[in-house]
Amino acid sequence: MKTQRRSFLRTAAAVAFGVHLVPRHVLGGPGHTPPSSKLNLAAVGAGGQAASDLKNMLSENIIALCDVDENHAEMFKALPGAKRYKDFRLMFAEVGDKIDAVLVGTPDHTHAVAAMAAMKLGKHVYCEKPLAHSVAEVRALRKTAAERKLITQVGNQGHSSDSIRVFCEWIWDGAIGRVTEIHAGCDAFRGSATYSQLKDLEKILAAQDKCPPTLDWNLWQGPAAEQPYHPQFCPWAWRAWSRYGSGALGDWVCHVIDPVFWALDLDIPTTIVAETDDYDPQKHGETFPSGSKVTFEFPAKGQRGPVKLFWYDGKRDVPRPKDLEPGRSGVGTGAVVLGEHGTIMYGSHGAGGVRLVPEKAMQAYKRPEAKIPRVRVSHQCDWLDAIRAGRQAGSPFEYGGRLSEIGLLGVIAVRLSGTKLHYDERAMRFTNNDEANKLLNPVFRSGWSL
Repeated sequence: MKTQRRSFLRTAAAVAFGVHLVPRHVLGGPGHTPPSSKLNLAAVGAGGQAASDLKNMLSENIIALCDVDENHAEMFKALPGAKRYKDFRLMFAEVGDKIDAVLVGTPDHTHAVAAMAAMKLGKHVYCEKPLAHSVAEVRALRKTAAERKLITQVGNQGHSSDSIRVFCEWIWDGAIGRVTEIHAGCDAFRGSATYSQLKDLEKILAAQDKCPPTLDWNLWQGPAAEQPYHPQFCPWAWRAWSRYGSGALGDWVCHVIDPVFWALDLDIPTTIVAETDDYDPQKHGETFPSGSKVTFEFPAKGQRGPVKLFWYDGKRDVPRPKDLEPGRSGVGTGAVVLGEHGTIMYGSHGAGGVRLVPEKAMQAYKRPEAKIPRVRVSHQCDWLDAIRAGRQAGSPFEYGGRLSEIGLLGVIAVRLSGTKLHYDERAMRFTNNDEANKLLNPVFRSGWSL
């Protein structure tokens, strides 16, 4: 009589204990999850972005939380009924048979090990962006998710916005004709020491600062090379260090590039080259430059021709469109998309503020009818609903992983600033640079593996 829970979750019309599920709308309208279809969730990460994600999952049964630093695990207090852990491996060993799905909201360098461990238990996974810290990790996660037919979602929340759908519909409607160039970037960390020139690199790396008693520094490092604790690494500055994060580029590509990636089916670039400011890769390779411009070339595909994408961050600005009227703001974090017959600007986290340039073109444009289904409530709820319905989520590992790979290739180009890299996506290798190939699959610290 009792249906296995995991089998029950794969079927929208499941039967549990002999009682047919009542549709959600009958029990209270959109956003209401009846008790019979709640999922049992565990989370790796309970503060920061993970906490933000969890707040959009409170409709479910969150039965276990894991965080290596209890002082920053705000959801420990918010969800007192959830069992607490510091090591996700112990959490999975103890409650793995009781959970349906897992949120991974940790620093980039531990995304892959946590997500893979969950998927090997057959759990559906929501993982924050970028999907992983290296191209090889991304490929492994994509492969496992596909083989095990799991419902996955990368945390590029803008993918569930209405505005990214508006952008796609305009591009497919021919609003600016064939797209030839994209100028995209992020100014979110301009002037911040954590994203420009971290001072005294050697001193920081050699320091032996006292670790806070609430933090398990060994677990926080995970598969990264062992390093003495320093407050410049965590809790907030880790993105500035290449051993843990991916700089502004890895942090924001999954948001900013998502609209054009979807609308143009960009896939993977064949060449990448970076220009950097105040940066010597031999001296500063542990961190990121104060300014970057990275050029990606995408080959022709389907009905579209080749596309060049230029990425700017730090003190490098996204150029103003030539037809943008004086007094109107250009793009800070977002993109300028150039077509044969016009220009579109959009903002970050999806395509917020989609506008044709100049304004007279916007006013004259007859907008097409909405064709892409809109998402209910949130990106996180899209994943939860997908699990219940037995469909794939909007930005699964197959999609969000390829989007993440673009950013990670850009990070490699930054580490080899000035060198034009030629990339064979099928072989997952650079055809002209062995040093770059080593960065595709960094070695894990002893005791850690996928």
